[in-house]
Amino acid sequence: MPLKSCFDTAENLQPHNNETDTSTMNSMTQRPIRRMALSLLLAATAFITAAPVMAQTYPAKPIRFIVPFPPGGGTDLIARTVAQKMSDTLNWTIIIDNRPGAGGNLGVDAVAKAAPDGYTLVMGQTSNLAINPTLYSKLPYEPLKDFAPVVLVSSAPIVMAVRVQSPFKTFADVMAASKQKPKSVTLGYSGNGTVAHLASEMAQGIAGIDLQHIPYKGAAQAMTDLVGGQIDIYASSVPTLLGQIRNQKLRALVVTSAKRSEQLPDTPTLAEAGLKGFDAVTWFGILAPAGTPEAIVKTLNTEINKVLRLPDVAAKLKAEGGETLGGSPEQFSALLKSELPRWSKIVKASGAQID
Repeated sequence: MPLKSCFDTAENLQPHNNETDTSTMNSMTQRPIRRMALSLLLAATAFITAAPVMAQTYPAKPIRFIVPFPPGGGTDLIARTVAQKMSDTLNWTIIIDNRPGAGGNLGVDAVAKAAPDGYTLVMGQTSNLAINPTLYSKLPYEPLKDFAPVVLVSSAPIVMAVRVQSPFKTFADVMAASKQKPKSVTLGYSGNGTVAHLASEMAQGIAGIDLQHIPYKGAAQAMTDLVGGQIDIYASSVPTLLGQIRNQKLRALVVTSAKRSEQLPDTPTLAEAGLKGFDAVTWFGILAPAGTPEAIVKTLNTEINKVLRLPDVAAKLKAEGGETLGGSPEQFSALLKSELPRWSKIVKASGAQID
């Protein structure tokens, strides 16, 4: 029997056995309550059925995909690879919006404060989601509260590279020069609080050396200074430096992962260079603002996973030095919850702090 019919039947019941006026008044009082209950039930039904409809019509306009670093870096390359393939296969309009600054905080914060409608996304990574909450005394967003994790995309080790004319052939050469004259060896990276920064801090602490750190806003200027001899070493993700290494403009000294990179098989790990047990990689993942409808998050997760499984996308990410990940929003959330305390200990041990 239809819902409305149930209530109509109840309302039309007539009193029996000469019931008093009080009974009649009670019946009249119950009618608005029944109508209210019916309205609430219909509203709940409409809400439940709205989510699938929303997912079917999404997206109805262009999606803004914020990259919190300048063009040309590893984060930018990975984001553009995924966005371009989604545009090609789904006919979606995805606009890359580079928002560099403050170690990625500016771009990430823009998404934290954006409308939770699925039309603003960010390519987050280890530095701005797991490191910066401890590194910065004041952070304008909270990674576990202000975002809806969508999907992990890729991970990659950090590589320390020098120009091909550099006298440093190995990391042992760097250690020897630094021990002989502290702060004589300069090392650049893209922003305070990045994995490259913290990995470098960890490495010099374990090796007992003192390098002169030089943070940059992005990879472009740092690469120019490295090739031009203004800095001695540059540390960044493999996707950022791999092209220049292959073009023989740079020489890789070491990678920070526990095992060698498939794209740089001749480059030793820091563990092999004498820093036993050393392991630090950066991961990349897509997030939406907290409160984004679950149906939209699920749609994005499904479609991005499909893209990551495409052979040409996996091959491109691998060729750029990254490992393809994927998975569920819940898996991404679990990783984030485990990485925050891990990097918090590393930041505190390094003594690094940004006000």
